[in-house]
Amino acid sequence: MEYPSKLIEDAVNEVSKLPGIGKKTALRLVLHLLKRDEEQTETLAQSLTAMRTKVKYCRKCHNLSDNDLCTICASNRRDQSIICVVEDTRDVLAIENTAQYKGLYHVLGGIISPVEGIGPSDLQIDSLINRLRGAEAEQVREIILAISPTMEGDTTAFYLQKKIKPFNLKISTIARGIPIGGDLEYADEVTLGRSIISRIAYD
Repeated sequence: MEYPSKLIEDAVNEVSKLPGIGKKTALRLVLHLLKRDEEQTETLAQSLTAMRTKVKYCRKCHNLSDNDLCTICASNRRDQSIICVVEDTRDVLAIENTAQYKGLYHVLGGIISPVEGIGPSDLQIDSLINRLRGAEAEQVREIILAISPTMEGDTTAFYLQKKIKPFNLKISTIARGIPIGGDLEYADEVTLGRSIISRIAYD
């Protein structure tokens, strides 16, 4: 594809690097931005820059946050006795959208995948164990393993179960209303909400 401007071509190339966006969609978005007021485009650019430079990870659960503690960990309305372990922030958002869960979270930052060279030490597993040994230990009664039911997800859940078992906590997993091999972020809210409510003991 030939572009009327090298600047437009560069912008299209960068936008098309985003997941799910091809060159045609990227061009459409770039041309749309050109039609908008310059101030609106600058606001978009500034918000993206601020997001990239200022968003941090919650020091307790590793969810994305504007502050050292995310809004969930900082809230006194959340049930401190339950920690829901998830792969990443997208899963937190998916579960929160069900409005069925009021506990805390722990974001692993991925799942164990030998094929991709990701082992337990690459994930936030040690920090979860430290939470169970630290100040929160007396309050925590249950750990929910809300990890996508793929082969890698099951491997991760099995590893976590072995690490958590010595703490004598209730360990549960979301009910298998989520299809085997599926990802939590793509599950509909009703199914995901029921899976949280109908969680089962992890064997």
